Amino acid sequence: MISRRALLRMPGGLALAGLGLASYSVVVEPNFLLDVTRYRVTPQDWPGGLRLKIAIITDLHACEPWMPVSRIRKIARLTNALQPDLVALLGDFAAGTHLVSGAVPPEQWAEALSELRAPLGVHAVLGNHDWWHGPLVSDPGDHAEAARRALKQMGARVYENDALRLTKDGQPFWILGLGDQMATYEGEAVGWRGHDDLPGTVKRVSDDAPAILLAHEPQVFHRAPKRIALTLCGHTHGGQVNLPLLGPVVAELRYGASHVYGHHVDDGRHLVISGGLGESIAPVRFMRPPEIVEVTVEAGETISPADRNAPI
Repeated sequence: MISRRALLRMPGGLALAGLGLASYSVVVEPNFLLDVTRYRVTPQDWPGGLRLKIAIITDLHACEPWMPVSRIRKIARLTNALQPDLVALLGDFAAGTHLVSGAVPPEQWAEALSELRAPLGVHAVLGNHDWWHGPLVSDPGDHAEAARRALKQMGARVYENDALRLTKDGQPFWILGLGDQMATYEGEAVGWRGHDDLPGTVKRVSDDAPAILLAHEPQVFHRAPKRIALTLCGHTHGGQVNLPLLGPVVAELRYGASHVYGHHVDDGRHLVISGGLGESIAPVRFMRPPEIVEVTVEAGETISPADRNAPI
């Protein structure tokens, strides 16, 4: 039986526990933890002589104090240490919350990302926040061109419903990049209007070499033809807040359980969703630390789920 004294102490204990969890979610996990999450993906009919290592950086949401230039530079250097063949930047470079102390303009976050090095280059698409507002959430309007220009100046290949044929070890493959699927909001009658053109993008592939699709939002996966062996996405932040026993409740309501995080296979097509690095709405993460994702694509038997390293 619980004593009266113990009952009286419980509210204080619960309050302290709540304060501790809040401090961890705001201060520790989003700012001091950084995982490298690794996947080995083996798409059907992938050429035996082609092995690709792709590093994914997504959802930086650059802003002070949560994602300053110094932290972006550290992320770039840790990504270089993975020695990827190519780097995929999957959008949402712009801030995602009003709760900031200062802006990080596109030229500043791009300068930090210019340290990225990969033999097959840096390949980028824009995200919804890059369309919705500028360096601050309070800067509404179409700022996509500023992000696009900054990425090009840092040496990235920027895609918008485009495709590029690359070669590694004599083996060709395609990188496809989709325009954002939630670029503008046209009101309740119309809803979100995207700048994506998946059929037009796929038509740019002119041979039977394997194809990898870069897209910010994972909703495109169910529309992707089998011609696309692997789709790489961000956007969901892996739920950002994952409750014990319940998981990423908000994200699952919005995207469905298969559209939140990790490696998924459907009818031979592969999808990898990164949990990203920054935050939107509120600078909070719980049970989904920021991560750089490394995807190794090769022929062979699929291994899943992810092998997550200890935080670095």
